[in-house]
Amino acid sequence: MAEETSSRAHTLDRVLTARERARSRLVEPPAPKPERKPRAGRDLRAATAVGVGLLGVVVLSLAFQPVAFVLLAIVAALVADWELARAMGSRRIEVPLLPLWVGTVGMLVSAWVGGAAALVTALVLTAGTVFVWRLLDGGGLGAVRDAAAGIFIAAYVPFLAGFAVLIAALDRGPLLVATFILVVIGNDLGGYIAGVLFGRHPMAPGISPKKSWEGFAGSVALSAAIGVVMLGPVLGAPWWWGIALGVLAVLTATTGDLSESLLKRDLGIKDLGSILPGHGGVMDRLDSLLVTAPACYLVFSLALA
Repeated sequence: MAEETSSRAHTLDRVLTARERARSRLVEPPAPKPERKPRAGRDLRAATAVGVGLLGVVVLSLAFQPVAFVLLAIVAALVADWELARAMGSRRIEVPLLPLWVGTVGMLVSAWVGGAAALVTALVLTAGTVFVWRLLDGGGLGAVRDAAAGIFIAAYVPFLAGFAVLIAALDRGPLLVATFILVVIGNDLGGYIAGVLFGRHPMAPGISPKKSWEGFAGSVALSAAIGVVMLGPVLGAPWWWGIALGVLAVLTATTGDLSESLLKRDLGIKDLGSILPGHGGVMDRLDSLLVTAPACYLVFSLALA
């Protein structure tokens, strides 16, 4: 009798436990769904709004007065200098920022006033000033390294940006600057669309995992189309110069993008700044433009000679 009573009690206990488990499942809130991130890895709305705003500022500067574009280039280069110097500071590299800033202004003004030769001369003077300044500022084992970093930034940012100023100084300069910027936008936009829709084969997974060969093909297609339209019907050059411009712009813009990605990976940072929502810092937006500016200046000089 006692065994039968114990068996019934055990059975009742199991039933009650099963009911409690079922009740807890009914009231337990569903697990939150994982947040879906865009395949491009950034806030597309913010990136688009900021991109359109930046483009509007550039268009207004070109429409108002080419000198305004030069001033805009100086401001952008100064901010990019600071972003790179700060990023290198995370690795205890002390970039002499003041002489670098003075040299940046000097290079871009020299390019506008004196042309390519003056730009090169200003770069040499900036490099020498940065080196001497750092040695006089304490010397030590890290002085040469710090000066070399400053000279690198001088050659990377203001010197390459000087070619955009040289483009603005050409005949029909504002229209040529617009063409230069549009082919770079074509590289970004064509690569983004094709990469999101068709990207399957990474181009350089160890440097920039999101770049694909399909995106590269989309960049070439859109940049070449923009180049043909701008250099052909708009500027009156042979149409095939537009294809050359588009292909060359994609090659240089991709090189600039991958180079900056490699630099950031080496420094152990994701973005060089946070001033531009959806883009990162100013340097994150200039990486493709800087390397493409000399290529565009060369094509424009040859195609419209």
